[in-house]
Amino acid sequence: MWWFYRKGPSGFAGASTAEEVTAGTDGRGLVAVITGASSGIGRETARVLALRGVRVVMAVRDVSAGIRAKEAIQAEIPGGAEVDVLQLDLSSMASVRRFADEFGSLNLPLNILINNAGVVTRHCTRSCDGLELHFATNHIGHFLLTNLLLENMKSASRNSGIQGRIVNVSSAGHIMTYPEGICFDKLHDPSGFNSFIAYGQSKLANILHSNELSRILKEEGVNISANTVHPGVIATSLFKNRTIVNALMNTVGGIISRSVEQGAATTCYVAMHPQVQGITGGYFGNCNIAKPSSQGVDAELAKELWKFSLQIVSS
Repeated sequence: MWWFYRKGPSGFAGASTAEEVTAGTDGRGLVAVITGASSGIGRETARVLALRGVRVVMAVRDVSAGIRAKEAIQAEIPGGAEVDVLQLDLSSMASVRRFADEFGSLNLPLNILINNAGVVTRHCTRSCDGLELHFATNHIGHFLLTNLLLENMKSASRNSGIQGRIVNVSSAGHIMTYPEGICFDKLHDPSGFNSFIAYGQSKLANILHSNELSRILKEEGVNISANTVHPGVIATSLFKNRTIVNALMNTVGGIISRSVEQGAATTCYVAMHPQVQGITGGYFGNCNIAKPSSQGVDAELAKELWKFSLQIVSS
């Protein structure tokens, strides 16, 4: 476990916590949207950003759980915290559009967007839009959400002079996928379904989404970064539907996994730390620049995914 405590160029390590990597940062006047913020690393990310003065909008599927998390965060932070809760089901494009409309009605600028929520399922399940559930929730929902909120972020960065930051929470850079990366013709084919490959495709899509978005924003000269983070192995409720994986996590999780406080560190670091200013299209792990797989830096695959995703959300 020596590597877990070894600090990288940033001065932080895998053992660093979200509070440690944001110490001294001032988020007053900033607004962040965090998906999946009612539990796990999403909740910890919301708590720490609120602790640093950021106004946090928690985008959650279960509003009652979101309200409980909001109340707990506000009770913990001296002087309270500015936290809003809005309903969002990323597996439904209609829900994503309703969320964007409701956020717009708050008349808030948006400085930070953290696409954190994710789902893992055992069986081949379809979303209400007919998409494979991992791909629908983990990628398409966030792709659409980002596109719908992007004009707000562009306006906020122009008016404030502060760089907007988009953070996609993915998984390890070496993910179990098909040899070609994302096999588009199999996304609607339930035959031979493998949940690990389906999950891996959706997480690879998160990385490619960040990379292509970063390229487009740089081409437009927009002061918004788009980066991907790998939070590490964390014993959260994400794998509750995977019996074997859940049992493994319960057995060895204390040895190989990190705490939620540590798991949220890289997300908070990329979302707030001055060291990340100006960095875009990056892949971060343990609060340092890391290297994804060759598929994760495939520019042509990223462009193909972007085009494919636009067709889906426009249909």
